[in-house]
Amino acid sequence: MQHTIDIISDTVCPWCLIGKRRFERALAQRPDLDVQIDWRPYQLNPEMPREGVDRKAYLEAKFGGPERAQQIYDNIRDAGAEENIDFDFAAIPKTPNTLDSHRLIRWAASAGVQDLVVERLFQAYFENGEDIGDRQVLLGIAEEAGMDRGLVAELLEDEADTDLIRKEDALARQMGVEGVPCFIIDRKYVVSGAQDPEVFLKAFEMAENDEDLQAEEPVAGGVD
Repeated sequence: MQHTIDIISDTVCPWCLIGKRRFERALAQRPDLDVQIDWRPYQLNPEMPREGVDRKAYLEAKFGGPERAQQIYDNIRDAGAEENIDFDFAAIPKTPNTLDSHRLIRWAASAGVQDLVVERLFQAYFENGEDIGDRQVLLGIAEEAGMDRGLVAELLEDEADTDLIRKEDALARQMGVEGVPCFIIDRKYVVSGAQDPEVFLKAFEMAENDEDLQAEEPVAGGVD
């Protein structure tokens, strides 16, 4: 039986990348597990201007000063290092609006390269300091992943699926998602946050037990 795993995340969320790595480590321990993974949008900053804002000023305002911001991101950098993630927060000039990046992720699913695009977006932002709110950056990522650059450019220009992404974001909040990453297995089991692989393995086991119970249920039939 194939299990569906919906991953709700934002492309500027460092814990989402850490969570992705830990989730992948759990999957590597269960090569027998048949899964369908779908990345779902969530904007940590839905009111962010389309052009983004200066990252340093944004973080200092958000965390109440540079010292607190530095402490928080030092902890994130340490957690990332444990997952072989080379966070380079100093290289990030601005905090972007992530709406267009989520649109690209949606289209990448149709092209069969969704996970690759998600990975490349994370790398571009967190390791290379690229502005993933810049459509030229997004077009470059799409092309690298094998997508049709011209088609993606047209979709971006036409604002295709903009309302749909906003509705999915709103739906996640209505479901009670208050932070990301959030992993939903078979629409039933939820793993919130960048949990250790053992937590994901336990959730996989619970989903499989459901599968076994369903298989053991008697089938109703006619009476002789």
